[in-house]
Amino acid sequence: MHAGARVVWFFTACFLLLAAPGAGALPTGMSPMEDRPEAPEIELPNLDGETRSLSDLRGKVVLVNFWASWCPPCREEMPSMQRLYEDLQDRDFEILAVNVGEQEPTVFSFTQGELDTEITFPILLDSGGELIERYPVQGLPTTFLVDRQGRLAYKAMGGRDMAHPEFQEYILELLEEG
Repeated sequence: MHAGARVVWFFTACFLLLAAPGAGALPTGMSPMEDRPEAPEIELPNLDGETRSLSDLRGKVVLVNFWASWCPPCREEMPSMQRLYEDLQDRDFEILAVNVGEQEPTVFSFTQGELDTEITFPILLDSGGELIERYPVQGLPTTFLVDRQGRLAYKAMGGRDMAHPEFQEYILELLEEG
């Protein structure tokens, strides 16, 4: 697919997710990834300019979340992602929240001033949007769970209540796999 067409399609999918019916509580479910493909490498700067990589987290379960500050479901799920991070901070678990297409000042302003919740998990910057070309992202937000072996185990499109016990069960299952 031509790059321009992919961008138009991507933002159309985002709009459809935003306009979807079902106001109220965020869902908690995820879909298993068939055959658990290898997760594409992530190597991006965080808000402090330090490079973080997915391969450095091998042996941990990693939640990879693609989001943007202009996306209402992304904004809505961010506090629950922080609660999840706090709930599992003593486990072999990490979050990499990948901001797509925005510049550092915008992302910093959002995470440090526009939310009622202090964000302490890593926020990574994919300002050019190159990483979503390597992941099966069809709209924002999209969340993946990467198992300890670095494989994509689960996927969810759209906002989620990540602090809900049902959502956390997916992570706990992967932690128990060892």
